[in-house]
Amino acid sequence: MDPFKKEFKRYKQRQPPPDLSEVIDFTQPVGEPFKKWVTTTETHISDVARTSDFGLLPSNEWRVYGIRDHPGFIFILNPFLPGAQWQWIEKCIKDYPCKPNLCNLDAHMERTCTNTIWDESRSFESCMKKSLLYKLRWVTLGYHYNWDDKTYNKKRHTPFPPDLGQLMEFIATTLQFPSFKPEAGIINYYHLDSTLSGHTDHSEFDLTAPLFSLSFGQTAIFLLGGKTREQVPLAMYLRSGDIMIMARNSRLAYHAVPRILSSPTHAGAQSLPLCLMKDKDKPSENCSEKDDVILEHYLTSSRINFNVRQVLAPGKEFPDEGLEEE
Repeated sequence: MDPFKKEFKRYKQRQPPPDLSEVIDFTQPVGEPFKKWVTTTETHISDVARTSDFGLLPSNEWRVYGIRDHPGFIFILNPFLPGAQWQWIEKCIKDYPCKPNLCNLDAHMERTCTNTIWDESRSFESCMKKSLLYKLRWVTLGYHYNWDDKTYNKKRHTPFPPDLGQLMEFIATTLQFPSFKPEAGIINYYHLDSTLSGHTDHSEFDLTAPLFSLSFGQTAIFLLGGKTREQVPLAMYLRSGDIMIMARNSRLAYHAVPRILSSPTHAGAQSLPLCLMKDKDKPSENCSEKDDVILEHYLTSSRINFNVRQVLAPGKEFPDEGLEEE
């Protein structure tokens, strides 16, 4: 068993539960292993008007970190304003799974622009875990990733969501990646028993452009390795609102999610992360009370991650056929 897989299995195991003392916690920047591996990074752009449009703090208030021996890896500790994560969570659940975007359920059902996963799921309020929402595993955006042959093709393309594209371009520019162009996205929907095995993201034509990853909902343990499975990976907590970038030497690093951790229970029931707790005296502007209940119930046992990447190098076009797996 290679070192990467060994660590993956260690954090995945249920009985006995793994020792989490070596997991890097960006909310607790003290002691080992934090000081051993983590460095701080500064951002250089602070546009208060634009950050608030996306629900973000001014970028000079972001807490940005790097990892020693992993140049190009960037971690931003939840830069969202209080309550602002919900606007993106709602898009990931209500909007982005809609046609013309593709999802795993397309292989089992006929979807239309009026027959949405969200609308169907709202009718299952009394037993939500039987709804399509809980069967949703992935959605692809822009250039649609082909899971069978691990390629992109110019014919498998729909418009990339403009709001998400603007968010990613702003974050990229703030982190000194001004030429980044969001062209493809994958939204993954995890539950407490979900895992993502070790892999690299190497199907894009431009492997010099960074990969951006945003997480919402329950906490994941994320493993960051090197360019081979022989390098022992570092483990870190990936919490709701955190943003992660894999660029430069870390763009092709092996990575994985061996475990999803639930928030501490409240009154004997599963609960939301504290940063997602809503002020009950301030109802949502865009959500009914029923929608709020469904969304909150879903997030007590789920994690949403969307990752965005650039497929083509600037000025380049697709060849006649899709990219062969490397």
